[in-house]
Amino acid sequence: MDTERLMDGLSREVMVALQGMQKAKTIEEKMAYSEIVKNLCDSLKVFLDLASDMMGYDANDFDE
Repeated sequence: MDTERLMDGLSREVMVALQGMQKAKTIEEKMAYSEIVKNLCDSLKVFLDLASDMMGYDANDFDE
């Protein structure tokens, strides 16, 4: 699975959900979009945390 492609897709979905939330008329709709944005951002955070953790490792560490 290509993590870069996955992260790009999640980012696009966050933007779509934010645009939907902007157009929502009722509080219930806004709350639903808010939950969607939160869940997508939490998912994206997993990959960003992993990338951050991996920056401390040298590529040669994985050859062994």
